Amino acid sequence: MSQTIQTNVNVSGMTCGHCVSSVSEELESLNGVENVAVELNPGGLSTVTITSTKELSPSEIGEAVAEAGYLVVANEA
Repeated sequence: MSQTIQTNVNVSGMTCGHCVSSVSEELESLNGVENVAVELNPGGLSTVTITSTKELSPSEIGEAVAEAGYLVVANEA
């Protein structure tokens, strides 16, 4: 069984199920992504958990989310 990596990102601007499917579709098209789970928080920051077989760079995640029309918000340390 191959090891999977989970990456969590916060995405702003998502308000409905259509937003979730747009973002999920873009992220699932990235190489190595097996699953995308979105915890929708309408009007706030939604948490997106990406399960992949390889490490994804923040820029490729950001670009995929931007392609769907949303913005990745940096996690505050």
